[in-house]
Parts: sequence; C-alpha cells; structure tokens
Amino acid sequence: MTEMLKGTLEGIILAILFAQPAYGYEITARLREQGFSDIAEGTVYALLVRNEQKGLVDVEKVPSEKGPPRKVYSLNARGQDYLEEFWRTWSFLTERLEQLRTERK
Repeated sequence: MTEMLKGTLEGIILAILFAQPAYGYEITARLREQGFSDIAEGTVYALLVRNEQKGLVDVEKVPSEKGPPRKVYSLNARGQDYLEEFWRTWSFLTERLEQLRTERK
C-alpha cells in the first residue's frame, strides 16, 4: 500500500491545498483524518519542498505563537493545472483497473 501511495501522494497533497492553504503539520493531520495513518510527517515535508521547487505552490511565512514562523503552502495556477492533470490521469487509471478487475474469460 505504501509503495502505491508514493506515486499519488503528491497529487493528494495538492488536492488538500486546493481546498485551502495549510502548513505541513496541518496537511499531515488531514491525511490522517482521511485514513492515511502510515504517512510520516517527513514524507509530507519532502513533497512540499519538491512541489515548491517545481513551482506548484506558493509559500508564505506566517508568525507562530510557538517557535519560528510557519511556512503556509497554497496552490498556485501552475499547481492547479498540475492537479487537473493528476485527476485526469487518476480517472483514466481507475477506469482501466475497474475494467481489468471485472473482465472474465
């Protein structure tokens, strides 16, 4: 399951950011609320850095009550385009997998 998630987690994180901007821990908490309990916080932060490097998200440093400022990530226009492509690809794959699952010889 974890190996399958690695390829889709980037899109899942972008989908979370599509709903609203968030910082890393919030994203991890939302993933866990959705049942992705095995995903390490470090994995989420690594994907956020990768998304930032790809130019898919904007980052704003927001003061924190405790400790240093938090990096709040928001989906930008390029990230929205990437997310739309992710959903198209996901739909294609799920349709094909469902066909394979229900085919009988």
